[in-house]
Amino acid sequence: MPIKNFLDLRRHAQELGPKRVAVVMADDEVALSAVIKAVVLKIAAPVLIGEVERIREKIAKLEEGALLRHAHFISASNADAAAATAVSLCRNGEADILLKGHLRTDQLLHAVLDKQSGLRTGHLLSDVLLYEDILSGTRRLVGVTDGGINVLPTFAQKKQIIANAVMVMRALGLQRPRLALMSATEAVTEAMPSTVDAKALTEIAASGELGECEVFGPLALDNALLESAAQAKGITSPVAGHADVMIVPNIEAGNILGKAVKYFAGSQCAHVIVGAKAPVLIPSRVESADDKLNSVALGVIVQASSL
Repeated sequence: MPIKNFLDLRRHAQELGPKRVAVVMADDEVALSAVIKAVVLKIAAPVLIGEVERIREKIAKLEEGALLRHAHFISASNADAAAATAVSLCRNGEADILLKGHLRTDQLLHAVLDKQSGLRTGHLLSDVLLYEDILSGTRRLVGVTDGGINVLPTFAQKKQIIANAVMVMRALGLQRPRLALMSATEAVTEAMPSTVDAKALTEIAASGELGECEVFGPLALDNALLESAAQAKGITSPVAGHADVMIVPNIEAGNILGKAVKYFAGSQCAHVIVGAKAPVLIPSRVESADDKLNSVALGVIVQASSL
């Protein structure tokens, strides 16, 4: 059965864990709190990388910090060294998932994308965010991609972003996920290049080139998620009104939409970067421990599905 909410996501991760989670610059109280929750659920075996004394100081301040006494600690003098160490562990099969701690995203991704010592696979990396959508009247997980990595994806890159999203949703139990190609309108116009790309991607998806998925666009936000809005516009597609993933045209749209579902709709979130040799988790510094726990659970599920 498809995973419908974050409670189910965590439960499924429990069946697959624990996985070795390398926390880069782990002297971050929120990240450590999430890791403690993941240890309690038995979905993570933490590897804490960074300045060990600072990490231990942070742990000592946490209510259940004693649960990390059996964690594996690895010393690293700075963020670049910590990122390189974590990437090496994943590359050598000594860790399964990367989790960003107290460092910038670009510092972590620089190590992940290093041509000689990183985690490249030849595939495009993209970020898939999940939130709990209730517009249909039932709670379900819906994805947004890519609001974290690719600034203005080309047509070819959009095909890879779709492939990455399909992989994540299939890991969640959706055998034929429905992907909406987002824009400001459902009308195709040369003045809005995203609509032209959406039409072309819809056509090649119909030919089977994009695999086992339903892809349709362009769609505006209401037409993607509300069946009534799609019907009012006369849009006939299995995707319209029932999107499992929204493929945004650029990073600004994805970033704004991702933050909107959290801060306006009040949903918890999870997100994972896929396309590398291991799932990479780059939660924002303002995300809660529960959000970061959800991301760890998602990383566990995605990692297990790739084996």
